[in-house]
Amino acid sequence: MNSTELKGKWNELKGTLKQKYADLTDDDLLFEEGKEDELYGRIQQRIGSTKEEIKKMISEL
Repeated sequence: MNSTELKGKWNELKGTLKQKYADLTDDDLLFEEGKEDELYGRIQQRIGSTKEEIKKMISEL
């Protein structure tokens, strides 16, 4: 999923991620254009997955 697709579906994905991983906060899931790497880093810290695993997980949602 590229950043344009991610941005377009972000609100839906954010809700799904929060349901699946209760440790994620709204601040963790704040999506700002150009800050995708920071977003992935925050999710990595909270759930302990690699960036590639997170990208795959988001693509599958």
